[in-house]
Amino acid sequence: MRKLILTTGLLLLAATPALAQTAAPQPSPYDKAPWWMKESVITQTGYVFTELPANRASFSASFQTTDDTADKAQSKAIAQTKALMQALDGLGKDAVRVTTGFSMRTLYEQYRDKNGNRIEDQRGDKINGYQVSLNLNVEVRDVSKLERAYALALAASPDSTSPVNFNLQPDNATNTWLYSEAIKDAHTRALQAAAAAGAKLGAVKVIDPTGRACETDILGKPSYESDNTEAQYAPAPPPPPAPALAAGLQMRNADVDALQAKALQNPFIQTPPIRRLESKACVVYALE
Repeated sequence: MRKLILTTGLLLLAATPALAQTAAPQPSPYDKAPWWMKESVITQTGYVFTELPANRASFSASFQTTDDTADKAQSKAIAQTKALMQALDGLGKDAVRVTTGFSMRTLYEQYRDKNGNRIEDQRGDKINGYQVSLNLNVEVRDVSKLERAYALALAASPDSTSPVNFNLQPDNATNTWLYSEAIKDAHTRALQAAAAAGAKLGAVKVIDPTGRACETDILGKPSYESDNTEAQYAPAPPPPPAPALAAGLQMRNADVDALQAKALQNPFIQTPPIRRLESKACVVYALE
């Protein structure tokens, strides 16, 4: 029995090294350092901002009409907005853009239940008429035309209007200027940081417009963490107006003149607010 126990123990000791050799190595919990981290470097982010007045404005106006047939209700809605559409078009298609939305609701006979609540009798033989809603969404790309466009919309006597929404759409030259200034700011910061540390700024290693090279957690971020940034997609363009609407956009000049004269009695003045634009850029420098 003693011989058998000793033999079993020797077999277990012999198997232990083999098991240790076949164990899989544990992955490193940190990201692998990029090539430019093998040398002495400094990563610096440049930040800049500017303030500009908003150069876009938008608002909407809703018109509702009712009649005993759907065709009559639609025709009344179109007639109510003909002059407005032509007057807005006269401000310039590049300055003011208008899109339309159209909806219709059936109106049924109503009765009261035993509790006095008003209830619609939604049966085909209980139709009283139709309600048409015509919505105009106005985008003003030249804010100097905003006062005129909004006054025209009010002069058309809509059932409701939305508040004016302002936003800033910078052009390509402004975006390029901001990025160049951010790189200059990164260089100034890097020079001061190197001097404060008793070093000398060397050649540029990396210029990263996304800024990620300066934000990566090489020494502290586990490698299995992923970037959860979601892609942004441009919204689909609005559908074209219904054929009946497109066919009814012509109006006599007399009606347009009357609408414009009424608009002069309702001045609308609102200064575009200031909006802030920010930019940043990451630059990696060698240290000497």
